[in-house]
Amino acid sequence: MPPSRLNRVAVLVLEGAKPLDVGIPAQVFTTRASMPYEVKVCGPAPGLVTGGDGLSYHVADGLDALDWADIVFIPGYRHPDREDPPPAVVSALIAAHDRGTRLAAISTGAFALAATGLLDGRRATTHWHYTRQLARKHPSVLVDENVLFVDEGHVLTSAGAASGIDLCLHILRGDLGMAASNHAARRLVAAPYRSGGQAQYVPRSVPEPLGERFAATREWALHRLGKLLTLEILARHAAVSPRTFSRRFAEDTGYTPMQWVMRARIDMARELLELSQLPVEQIAARVGLGTGSNLRLHFQRILGTTPSQYRRTFVA
Repeated sequence: MPPSRLNRVAVLVLEGAKPLDVGIPAQVFTTRASMPYEVKVCGPAPGLVTGGDGLSYHVADGLDALDWADIVFIPGYRHPDREDPPPAVVSALIAAHDRGTRLAAISTGAFALAATGLLDGRRATTHWHYTRQLARKHPSVLVDENVLFVDEGHVLTSAGAASGIDLCLHILRGDLGMAASNHAARRLVAAPYRSGGQAQYVPRSVPEPLGERFAATREWALHRLGKLLTLEILARHAAVSPRTFSRRFAEDTGYTPMQWVMRARIDMARELLELSQLPVEQIAARVGLGTGSNLRLHFQRILGTTPSQYRRTFVA
């Protein structure tokens, strides 16, 4: 792609579109100095599109915007298990994919993507309430209900609306690197990284009263990754017992506390590899992993590559 051209993002609004699902990619990728993207919100045709939750959308562009786009987001919409998208929409999505355009579904937008056949034989996810319906309606799709998002290359799907943010940040990391993704996350006041493989929904009979306190502990830990962080230290900050902290932390995040700390350290190492010329040994010390060999071990285990290879890939 020529460096002078902005990355083109189309957000396709279908009948009954969910407002948060529409707004997430539109806001994340809106043009600014730090974001080389251009966004168009479009519909099956220019004009008024009736949305969900009492809102409607007046879009300036129709399906021709998919010819223009490098990536198309398909927000969730009302009654996806009962109503297929219009044939013209399905054809336009297939044609866009054939041109090399990435297609990214948020929440129940996965049903529109599945209607194209492009998810057949591939892993995909959707909002937890609709995973069984998606599997029944499209049995060739490998539906995974225990993830936040799935990246299958040129077709991507995410779970509920909030995981649309995770998907957008994941795309940003791939396009622009870790620093740009972290900058966008700070602007959105969102978690900079939630693994696509973590659970999207943990059933509970009552809300967890300690959720906010644990969020504060996670934020506190992110600012001291280079220091000693044990289960006992984290639990002491959260003012609960180590056993309670460990159990509820896993329910909230999908990871044990020390798994989460390790991934946070690896993410910090990724950013330092991208933004600095520090040798691996110094980066290992800064992120609390001690030695370069220890960093290499965990980097390979979590990301499937080495720090040196990662640096060559993202700094080239």
